[in-house]
Amino acid sequence: MSVLTRDEAQTRAQFLDVQRYRIELDLTTGGEDTFASRTAIHFTARTAGDTFVELKPAILRSVTLDGQPLDPEALTENRLALTHLTAGPHELHVDAVMNYSHTGEGLHRFTDPADGETYTYTQLFMEDVQRVFAAFDQPDLKAAFDLTVKAPDGWKVLANGITEQQDDGRWKAATTPLISTYLVALAAGPWHSVTTEHAGLPFGLHCRRSLAPHLDADADELFEITRQCYDRYHEKFDEPYPFDSYDQAFVPEFNAGAMENPGLVTFRDEFVYRSAVTDTERQTRAMVIAHEMAHMWFGDLVTLQWWDDIWLNESFAEYMGYQTLTEATRFTETWVDFGIARKAWGYDADQRPTTHPVAPAPDAVPDTASAMLNFDGISYAKGASALRQLVAWLGEKDFLAGINTHFDRHKFANATFADFIDSLASTTDRDVHAWARQWLGTTGVDTLTPTVTEADGNWHLTVTQHGERPHRLTVGAYDRDINDGRHLILRERFDIDVPQGEAATARPGRRPALLVLNDQDLTYAKVRLDDTSAETALRSLAGVPDALTRAVLWNTLRDMVRDGELPPAAYLETARAHLAEEADLAVVQGVLTFAATQITNRYLAAADRPAALALLTDLTRALLRRTEDGSNPGLRLTAVRRFIDAAAQPDTIRGWLEEGSVPGGPELDPELRWRILTRLAVLGATDDKEIAAALAADPSATGEEGAARCRAALPTPAAKEAAWTAMFQSDTLSNYLFTATAQGFWQPEQADILQPYVTRYYQDAVPLAARRGPAIAEAAGRYAFPAPVVDADAVHLGETCLDRTDLLPALRRNLADQVDDLRRALTVRS
Repeated sequence: MSVLTRDEAQTRAQFLDVQRYRIELDLTTGGEDTFASRTAIHFTARTAGDTFVELKPAILRSVTLDGQPLDPEALTENRLALTHLTAGPHELHVDAVMNYSHTGEGLHRFTDPADGETYTYTQLFMEDVQRVFAAFDQPDLKAAFDLTVKAPDGWKVLANGITEQQDDGRWKAATTPLISTYLVALAAGPWHSVTTEHAGLPFGLHCRRSLAPHLDADADELFEITRQCYDRYHEKFDEPYPFDSYDQAFVPEFNAGAMENPGLVTFRDEFVYRSAVTDTERQTRAMVIAHEMAHMWFGDLVTLQWWDDIWLNESFAEYMGYQTLTEATRFTETWVDFGIARKAWGYDADQRPTTHPVAPAPDAVPDTASAMLNFDGISYAKGASALRQLVAWLGEKDFLAGINTHFDRHKFANATFADFIDSLASTTDRDVHAWARQWLGTTGVDTLTPTVTEADGNWHLTVTQHGERPHRLTVGAYDRDINDGRHLILRERFDIDVPQGEAATARPGRRPALLVLNDQDLTYAKVRLDDTSAETALRSLAGVPDALTRAVLWNTLRDMVRDGELPPAAYLETARAHLAEEADLAVVQGVLTFAATQITNRYLAAADRPAALALLTDLTRALLRRTEDGSNPGLRLTAVRRFIDAAAQPDTIRGWLEEGSVPGGPELDPELRWRILTRLAVLGATDDKEIAAALAADPSATGEEGAARCRAALPTPAAKEAAWTAMFQSDTLSNYLFTATAQGFWQPEQADILQPYVTRYYQDAVPLAARRGPAIAEAAGRYAFPAPVVDADAVHLGETCLDRTDLLPALRRNLADQVDDLRRALTVRS
């Protein structure tokens, strides 16, 4: 399949002006496999010449250009040539039969096992619009879209604009403003909907019917967050919300967290909680709502010109999502979660061989296939961190003034990185262009190291920078509480600018017991502790009074483990010593996640893993004891989950499953039941019969995924072979069932039985990716990779595979990251 190159896109944008699309979809023909698609495109050729339109049909029935038929056989891969165009207006009509998707690309079709109802929705990002209708598919050929859909009786059709059912039963959506092809959206099915109105606009929440009670239970919270963010953005932005409605559809088997389609944001429907969740998870959902709404301005109103600037969309929305949630909602500590969880994603990505600048050079993104590789921790977390540092350096007033200038200059059009920086520079005397070169055009993570001395009644701080960027950061100085040596008291916070090289300052009095660089986490850098501060942190981390400071310190310890400067066991002992007293749930979740998934599963040798599991079990028991009074249900739920995952013997969790509850609560909901059954499967303490019975009791989509995960986790040759065949040979698994099967398959406890599959992985993953495309390639590289097998042979196999020239880009990127993580794990172990 041909991918669009940047040069081709530039040539076509200079040649064409596209005014309008008229799209007619018929979802009542073709059964479960196909649907009908008719497209009329009104465009103007600025000069005489040739171009092409993109389409990926099952059958191309007919094409006419200006009333004259074209040969459907002229379609080559996904391109239909339009030759000998005259200068002036043209009208192209395309009639095709298209395939439904089961991988979350194009028009995805899903039948709910809970009730047999069927739902469809689009995900057209990058180049998947071609799976639904013919298009000049690039972001800078914006047009107005008229969409009409014929859907089965009883269905509701949602789109970018308000939809109405016509007398003939078809649904017609309001004409859109000028938007890019990848932002066209459709969701059709027997949706359960909850609606309201705010600021004169209709707002809607939608999910499949089997989730209706769970959406209803959270509708007030979801609408409240939506209204609060909407109002706050209108305080920040001069340009009003640019579309006629705001629908949020929670859709099944969605690959991303959400997608910013104008007027119809689609979310993965795991955000409709059918089991208990922590308040931090609710905060994450709220952040995604805020993130996607920010895109209505930055991404939809003003859109990137080419995919090298995808960071502009994602970094801006990421920063605005966290900041706006902090300012406008009850979730006032969102930056703690960003620091302990999201930012670590950026740090990790930025230390791999596949790192790239936040703003890559245009020639670094030559085509759409390479553009897909930049959706990572750099474009999201590092980019948002850079913008947070920019606000600290520039000031929020000038930052927002620059943003509003950008919206005014480029609304309903496209803009580049250079345009964005020019807009910011127009509102300040600071050299924003130089800042952008240093921060956004470079790779890697700087490291800031303090040196502390005492002399003449003062303590002196020198900050040495290993890296290329200037930093504005806050330093926190803490003393021991004389009444309780385990607790620390903030003496002072002060700001310091660290240019390239080093910076120094002197403060009165004795040196503090703990000195924290980047205390409020305003810059993006690894920080280190001087010896005295390191000793204090390891002894008194729980006694640091501010959660964001504790997040910075935990990240410091995490980085030291990854860099071979702190033994993994020391991190676990620090967690045992302090986590049972931790008050911030995001910190608890972040530390336990790293302790379990990285240290216990990868960084420790197999012989040391039982002791680590025992430590995690002791730690989670301490958290369970702390929460027996019901004072912190989120912390208790976190402890229960991690206790289950760390169980080395089945007795306790088997008892919970049979009783239907944890002593002292909570009662087992579907998520906890499947979690326990998965762990029992890993331990060889269940079988197919019990898994089938659990699925019969929970015949939902989540139940099907849980059963697939459990079956793949069983430690028998037959179970492993069946799971492998389902993933790599049958090509029938949806994207979610593939992921669930892969998650169950690789287990550290099952090294012997899994060893033959390490070699098979590289033999089978490459042709799988070629057959099934980027979404499954991504899942195969991320979830089906043999991550628990950490040895030199595994690294060699991965490196050999990366030498191949036939790897799908999505698979190559994931393999490169995974193999580098294996190398790091080996280094940490040594």
